[in-house]
Amino acid sequence: MPPASSRDDFLTTGANRDALAMLDAPERWPQGRLMLIGGPGAGKSHLAGFWAAERDAQIVQGWTLNAGNVDELMPMGGAVVVEDGHEIGGNPAAEQGLFHLWNLTGARQGLLLITAQLPPRDWGIVLPDLRSRLDTAAQAVLPPPDEALLPAVLVKLFADRQIQVAPEVVDWLALRMDRDLDLARRLVAAMDRESLADRRAITRRLAAELLDKLAPPDA
Repeated sequence: MPPASSRDDFLTTGANRDALAMLDAPERWPQGRLMLIGGPGAGKSHLAGFWAAERDAQIVQGWTLNAGNVDELMPMGGAVVVEDGHEIGGNPAAEQGLFHLWNLTGARQGLLLITAQLPPRDWGIVLPDLRSRLDTAAQAVLPPPDEALLPAVLVKLFADRQIQVAPEVVDWLALRMDRDLDLARRLVAAMDRESLADRRAITRRLAAELLDKLAPPDA
C-alpha cells in the first residue's frame, strides 16, 4: 500500500520544524517563490504533496518542463510545485521552461515551490538569467534527521507496510545506523522482502544482517 502522506502523517521534530514553518507562510516568500532542499528521503515530496493538496497546486517533475507547457500550469493566483529541480541543470528545454514559469509566478501573483536535493548553485544551470534568479531564491532546508526523528520515521515506514515490529528492534536500528532517511526506507523495504520470502520474523538479527549489506561498517 502507498505510504501515508497527509499533513497528519508528517513527523515534525526539531530537524524539520523550521522548514515546515517556512512552507506554511507563503506570504513571507520573496515574490512568492521558495526552494525546499534536502537529501534523498528527507521528506521533500511529503511536504510538497500535502502543501499542494491544501492549495490545489499542480505538481510537475522538473525535467518535463519546457517553454511551451508551463503557461497552463500557473493560472492567476495559482500555485505550482516543481519536483527534483536539481535534474533541470543542463537540460535546455527544462531550463527555459523553469525560467518562463519563474516569470509567470510574478506576473500572475502565484506561488512556486521547487524541491531539490542540492542548492541551485550545484545544479549545473547553463541559462544565465535563470541561474541568477535561482541564486537569490529563499531556501527552506531539511537537514539530516535528529535523534528523535529517525526512530519515528522507522516506525512510520513499518506501519506503512502494515508490519508490526518490536520497539527494541527500532531502538537498536536507530542507535546503529546512519541518520539517513533514504537508508531507512531501503532498510525497511529489504526487511519486508526478506521476512516475506523466508517467512522470518523481523528481529534484531535480521536487522543487523541487512544493515551490514546496505551500509557496511567500513563503507
